[in-house]
Amino acid sequence: MGIVVDPDWWKTLFDEIYLKTDARSVCDQEISMREVDLICSLLSPEPGHRILDMCGGQGRHSLELWERGYADCTVVDYSHHLVELGRRTAGEKNCCGVRFIQRDARDTGLSSASFDHILILGNSLGYLPDEDDDGRILTESYRLLKPDAAILVDVTDGDKVLDELNPNAWHQVDEDLVVCRHRELNGCRIKAREMVFSRQNGLVRDQSYAIRIYRPNELEALVYKSGFVDVNVHRNFSPHEKNGDYGFMNKRVLITARKPGEKRR
Repeated sequence: MGIVVDPDWWKTLFDEIYLKTDARSVCDQEISMREVDLICSLLSPEPGHRILDMCGGQGRHSLELWERGYADCTVVDYSHHLVELGRRTAGEKNCCGVRFIQRDARDTGLSSASFDHILILGNSLGYLPDEDDDGRILTESYRLLKPDAAILVDVTDGDKVLDELNPNAWHQVDEDLVVCRHRELNGCRIKAREMVFSRQNGLVRDQSYAIRIYRPNELEALVYKSGFVDVNVHRNFSPHEKNGDYGFMNKRVLITARKPGEKRR
């Protein structure tokens, strides 16, 4: 019997334990700064631009953008834990221009044509079980962008993941926690069982999840299908300086694209 995955796993996984199991990627300021360096080089945002950080978690990219003078950032994420953490961090830093909203990325309820840039970062596409849901997130992004505004989508590079899939991996978080992952390939999805052991408290997490892996040409086609133009694929980005198994957070592919201007539609 293979790994059994609750289709709603994404509603509960992103909590305080996730911030420990994935700390090497999502709680490392140097990593966030390298990623924001790339965002700025690809999109060239201006200080007055409105930026939406879709599925932005605790807002690590938006908070770094605010530090660099981009003072109008909105973070949307489904996780109550991550949104509240982001709000507290923004308050502590007095980042009044970074707003956090707990919402489903498929239907944010935000105003149409209100953002200059939308970021979908850190492998946030591919979590939802319905094949069409990633398209719905992109369609919602299209609605929210102003004409001629740009989107950036950042996921793990499916070509490299599928060529180098490691079925078993583990790493030590700190003196107490160890993370073990077992993975199975199921069509275009990778199913994973993640077990987190504490030296003091034993097993603290046993949860499975599934991620839709995109080869670059597949993601490019999906972005075009959602109405965007001027689609460009950028490969071979690795925020980690050392090779290793970072749970799909290394060896990334990024796509930039633009919503057509009103005259071109």
